[in-house]
Amino acid sequence: MIKKLKILFVSPEATPYAKTGGLADVAGTLPMALASLGHDVRIVLPLYQAVKRGEFIYQELIPRLSVPLPWDAGPATVFTLQAPEDIRVYLLQNDRYYDREYLYSTPQGDYPDNAQRFIFFCRAVPELLKAIDFQPHVIHCHDWQTALIPVYLKTIFRQDPFFRHILSFYTIHNLAYQGIFPAENFSLTGLPSELFSIQGLEYWGNINLMKGGILFSDIISTVSSKYSQEIRTPEYGYGLEGVLQDRSKDLYGIINGVDYDEWNPARDRFIVANYDRRRISGKKKCKDDLIAISGLKINKNSPILAMISRLADQKGFDLLTQAMDQIMVLDVGFVLLGTGEERYHTLFQAIGRRFPGKAIIKLEFNNALAHKIEAGADFFLMPSRYEPCGLNQIYSMKYGTIPIARATGGLDDTVEDFDPVTGRGTGFKFAQYAVEPLVTKIREAISIYQDKKLWRKLLANTMAQDFSWKNSAKRYQELYLEGLERFS
Repeated sequence: MIKKLKILFVSPEATPYAKTGGLADVAGTLPMALASLGHDVRIVLPLYQAVKRGEFIYQELIPRLSVPLPWDAGPATVFTLQAPEDIRVYLLQNDRYYDREYLYSTPQGDYPDNAQRFIFFCRAVPELLKAIDFQPHVIHCHDWQTALIPVYLKTIFRQDPFFRHILSFYTIHNLAYQGIFPAENFSLTGLPSELFSIQGLEYWGNINLMKGGILFSDIISTVSSKYSQEIRTPEYGYGLEGVLQDRSKDLYGIINGVDYDEWNPARDRFIVANYDRRRISGKKKCKDDLIAISGLKINKNSPILAMISRLADQKGFDLLTQAMDQIMVLDVGFVLLGTGEERYHTLFQAIGRRFPGKAIIKLEFNNALAHKIEAGADFFLMPSRYEPCGLNQIYSMKYGTIPIARATGGLDDTVEDFDPVTGRGTGFKFAQYAVEPLVTKIREAISIYQDKKLWRKLLANTMAQDFSWKNSAKRYQELYLEGLERFS
């Protein structure tokens, strides 16, 4: 059995280099956990403007990497840098495609050439591997932006001995974003024309890149066990439920881990007082600080409800807007931090004006404030319509900030509903996507908050949870080895 795997992570984003969401956290931290298990792990991502703006020291490795495509895409320049745990990061530069302020879209909408941008990225990766003579055991691809790589491995490179024994592993982080483009983009891929069919990448007359990744990968994973089951149903499958059901024997759910070096109240550099479950007094100081800096005008003994989120339907903001009047009559404060759809900006700005001092709305990205909210709030709201994994409920538990969440996807896998009789549980969950169940759970949570004995028990349960990458990384390792045995 192979003891030291060579693993290439291919991702459109990875912390700390470029980030729009949780995918970046996974692609940046899971490789470190795998490297700590003794594997040779490398990462490749585009050289975005965001990377150039960062304080990263990278060196040119390949001045001109030819990327054979049926249009004039130009060459790539490859840079490299050394990351923690001896992880090597490769940065693919093509300023025509990646030297932009945002990664995938502006506030006005997606970049119109996203198909070209990520076809180029996918087609460049095999050329990069040959150029540096790195033959991984596993190529681990993430989301629609990398979905063509398994397709290329099984078609264009099928007879190439360099790639013959490589396991293609594909992770779906959010099935709602599939990389669907007009049919004319298929010709840009350089793939055989017969693949534009219902058995291939064709999808209602368009090209669907994620469909290709699902069909052609050896192993498919999602970021929680519950989500791996949900996406095989019409409610959550976004049109790909049949394809996923057909691949169900190769589909697995592995819950995301989190980086406790970054999200840990015992050593968080952004908060006014560090604390842990054995010495909890610092959390009160953090709550006082949050009240002061946010402008909340509430009794210091009143609970604070918080959200840190992208403002979108997925996250339950349509539900929350309908529930706010009922929530605000309770003895609570509310703090929201995030950006997203313009209509929700408008709605929550109006809510902030309607409930001054009780509802504090911060429509911005502010990492320091995010840490202060996690430490200072009492409850964290996640009323998601769907949630592949979710990270904030996991961060919140470490901070003793109790999640109130809908029982979907990774939220259902990670939060156990608190039972005041047995004293078991780590948060509050509701099943039906409706206002009344959400408000009912908030009221229930407040009643537990007011019972100091039960509250201490709940805090102890919650802060004892361990969602570090160690266990998840071992599960990925098992699947890599199992896949290599089955497919290579």
